[in-house]
Amino acid sequence: MGGPICPTAPAVNPTKTAMEMHQIRYFLAVCETLNFTRAGELCNVTQPALTRAIQKLEEELGGLLLRRERHHTHLTDLGKLMRPHLDNILNQADTARTTANSFLRLDHAPLNLGVMGTVGPMRFVEFINDFHNKNEGIEVCMQQAPLQRLRELLMEGVVDVAVLAQPEPWGERMDATLLYEEHFSVGFAAGHRYEKLEMIPFSALEGESYLSRQNCEYREHIRAIRETLGVKMRYCFRSEDEDWIQVLAATGLGICVLPQNKPTVPGLITRPLSDPSVSRSIWLVTVAGRRFSPAVAAFMGAARQFPWPARKMASTR
Repeated sequence: MGGPICPTAPAVNPTKTAMEMHQIRYFLAVCETLNFTRAGELCNVTQPALTRAIQKLEEELGGLLLRRERHHTHLTDLGKLMRPHLDNILNQADTARTTANSFLRLDHAPLNLGVMGTVGPMRFVEFINDFHNKNEGIEVCMQQAPLQRLRELLMEGVVDVAVLAQPEPWGERMDATLLYEEHFSVGFAAGHRYEKLEMIPFSALEGESYLSRQNCEYREHIRAIRETLGVKMRYCFRSEDEDWIQVLAATGLGICVLPQNKPTVPGLITRPLSDPSVSRSIWLVTVAGRRFSPAVAAFMGAARQFPWPARKMASTR
């Protein structure tokens, strides 16, 4: 310890243990009172224990922080230098403790929810309202993206849980809980020949102009069924924007296939697709083996207990 003390970075003996929060708290109490007895009373600790703690802090920082001269106590130059730094450390620790307690109490606890753009809000309105009423401290931030992008965001930890659908199994890296199932419908303009039908068989798609929803995760699945049945259509427009597809269908440019719970634009008429009917399962998906935060655990528990329409509860990988 022979050299001069750096004014911005006091020398620290690496053989000593790291300073502890109670040592900092005791030192700052003495700074306020300039009296070891009153500082001990404030900290609810005996004066000898307070003195030993401050001595250990001085050993760890490499110099005297306080000087006691009979009934007079004052800070050394090192003590004056270190006081604002140690005060900041204590404040940051208190802030961290408060933030952690709020998080664990689900007070201002964040939850990042991913939802595929093809999933409509109609089935979720009642659940989200119910969840919010029972968990007002959880702040849900929703992010919409296509299926593959949401899978990536899940793995990266940007999204905590996602509402997804896909024809294939989820695999070992994902845990999925089934929420509900929904059928696909055909969307078309008023005056179309489909308007007289209650359901539209695949065979009735023959020769129609087709508006393709490029972000539909069942797009290839539906095309495979149509090609197996030998039904031919004319592709006239493709887009990742759901509104464009629906508006064009409503104006008579062609027809589209969309989930039954997808909100529709004014003028678009829908009928269920049949013979065969096509449905998809909507899942709540998380990363397998990843521990839930209290907010995510509350959300998952609420989703599993919620009475989803026509629900067939199951979990799968």
